[in-house]
Amino acid sequence: MEFKQSLRLQAKLQQTLAITPQLQQALKLLQLNHIELAEQIQTELMENPTLEEVPGSVQVEGATEATFGQTSERNDTAEQNNGAGTREVDWNQVIENMGDQGFRSEGGGGSSGMDELPPIETNLTEIEGLGGHLEWQLQMVSCTDRERAAAQRIIHNLDERGWLPLGLADIVEAHNSAAEPGAEIDLEDAEGALLVVQSLDPLGCGARDLVDCLLIQARIHFPEDPFLPDIIRLHLLDLEKRNYAGIARSMGLEDEDVVEYHKMLKQLEPWPGRNYTGSEPQYISPDVYVFKVGAAWQVAQNEDGMPKLRISRYYQNVLLGKDSTRVERDYVKERLSSADFLLKSIWRRQDTIGRVMKSILRRQENFFERGPDFLKPMVLKDVAEEVGVHESTVSRVTSNKYVQCPQGLYELKYFFNNGVNAVHGEQVAAEAVKRRIKKIIAAEDGAAPLSDDQVVSLLKRENVDIARRTVAKYREAMGISPSSKRRTV
Repeated sequence: MEFKQSLRLQAKLQQTLAITPQLQQALKLLQLNHIELAEQIQTELMENPTLEEVPGSVQVEGATEATFGQTSERNDTAEQNNGAGTREVDWNQVIENMGDQGFRSEGGGGSSGMDELPPIETNLTEIEGLGGHLEWQLQMVSCTDRERAAAQRIIHNLDERGWLPLGLADIVEAHNSAAEPGAEIDLEDAEGALLVVQSLDPLGCGARDLVDCLLIQARIHFPEDPFLPDIIRLHLLDLEKRNYAGIARSMGLEDEDVVEYHKMLKQLEPWPGRNYTGSEPQYISPDVYVFKVGAAWQVAQNEDGMPKLRISRYYQNVLLGKDSTRVERDYVKERLSSADFLLKSIWRRQDTIGRVMKSILRRQENFFERGPDFLKPMVLKDVAEEVGVHESTVSRVTSNKYVQCPQGLYELKYFFNNGVNAVHGEQVAAEAVKRRIKKIIAAEDGAAPLSDDQVVSLLKRENVDIARRTVAKYREAMGISPSSKRRTV
């Protein structure tokens, strides 16, 4: 039998999911807190010569909401170019519009009521642990009670890398050995729980090993790619040795394709838990202020350390000057395009944070009026639907962002939690229930500490209907010992 080989060209249409550098920059800015954003702006000022800081523009006081409109008007050109760099920008018009006014993320000046707030320059807090971050998200995931219990057990057994060193059978056995009758889980519950944990942020948690960790992330970031999973399973060692030619031959790809796949893999995180380890203190500054003026609540973003940006006069002249060469004009246009996208990204970040905070304020007004005991149940979906963004955007906006209000300094994601059923059909926020449990135990007689069943009875008198095991779970989460260990006499 004779085989014939031939070369031919073949066109193939394939959909892929690509994250452009500009989109990556926008997502990065959205995740930065106030201090990190100020540092990023300073970095951009050093790297992009077409940007400069307006002298004396750094603010030491928050701005009022009314300045949002002024910012938007000053940047009509930036807002018209919503294609994130896909349209041609008329830089002559940009320069004419901006002039010496420059750009501020949310404006400044004027009295905003900051003098009425407690003085705060920086605040000291501890970095949140991986377990706490995952459990916060778990509260808002739809799953069965047994899957949720198994997921908590899995989260508590993750190592410092975010991987799961135990088998699911071990997870089931460990849980059932400590569970009350009727609260046991089986292997199917654990399997469902593992999928839940692997869907949480950061992606890759709950993986068994490096290959599993990378595959979990690849399925989310590059869902349509047919080759990346096989490269992860079969050729990680070859990638480490830069054996691109061998991988290409094995998979029927070009060497250049393998190099691109290697770049894609470098975007993934082999140890998703690494950013949540350590106990170093972290200095924070509020990203947004909430204060009351008369009978109305106001939201203002922190402008501390945020310089007012403008286009450099020198580079305006380079772009408009007749003596400039084509190479010089092309360079200036490229840097101006980068500056334009940066300014739009900052504006959108501030606008999104402002709208999310206003939504939180509307839903949690009782909290700001009366304190944490009046926190209401609220999930990411509630705010996302009102603001008109995806839940993942709300998650990015609320993580590592802080609000200063009359009640104190709170991370924005503090306001998101599941509800606990009340006696008369309403719901109470889980965080508010924890505070009630803490107050009840704090007021108990040390000679006769309250059992969890007695706490349940007292909560029912306060219109909160929860099970004894839920009280025990909340008590343990707050580090409160059982009644047998709280006896003082």
